[in-house]
Amino acid sequence: MPPRARWVALAVLAVVFALTIWAAGQRGEPLTAGAERLGPGAGEQVADYLRRAERSLPAGGSRPVWALVQLDSYLTPAPAAELARGVRLSRVIIRVPLPRIQTALITRDLPGQRPVAELTEALRSAAQDRAAVASRQHGRPAALAAAEAAQLRTGCACVVALLVFGDGEALRVVATRPGTRAVHAALPDTPIQDLAISPLLPEQLDRAGPVPDDGPVPS
Repeated sequence: MPPRARWVALAVLAVVFALTIWAAGQRGEPLTAGAERLGPGAGEQVADYLRRAERSLPAGGSRPVWALVQLDSYLTPAPAAELARGVRLSRVIIRVPLPRIQTALITRDLPGQRPVAELTEALRSAAQDRAAVASRQHGRPAALAAAEAAQLRTGCACVVALLVFGDGEALRVVATRPGTRAVHAALPDTPIQDLAISPLLPEQLDRAGPVPDDGPVPS
């Protein structure tokens, strides 16, 4: 290759690389190998994250992408399914909200064919898992897992986020529904296995960080 052609090729590559870095910075996402985070970064200001999530939404008419629907309160299966109307529901993130206690984040993949029934079954399955954990633990960890299982068996308001697949127009409709706090869309063509999910919790109002863990475990 002539020297001039080599310099032109290098210049083009440099521009492409710079634009890639700039685009990642606009989204607030680090350039990582093999994973894109949906949800706030550790210690991120909630107001900053909500603006970043809003900017992530693709334009109307765009092809479907994965997106994390985060809620402003914990929901039972029926209203959670209603929020996902018009997009394909693929995964649910569940957490039992106990005052001033760090409880488990539990994920379940869903077929997305019967949202209410699938979310109800996800709570039941999560209850079985937490009961199994309680049987293997002792002291506070056992009591906490048992308390979580008891709540989940009742079909509690424990849905905290939903992973969905939809186009830009549908995602923007979901973002406007009462009960939706944020919809954070992944980059186009990101496969589901490359997603790292860490939802914003309803009780995280100022900064994304650990919730208090000094409360008594319900008996």
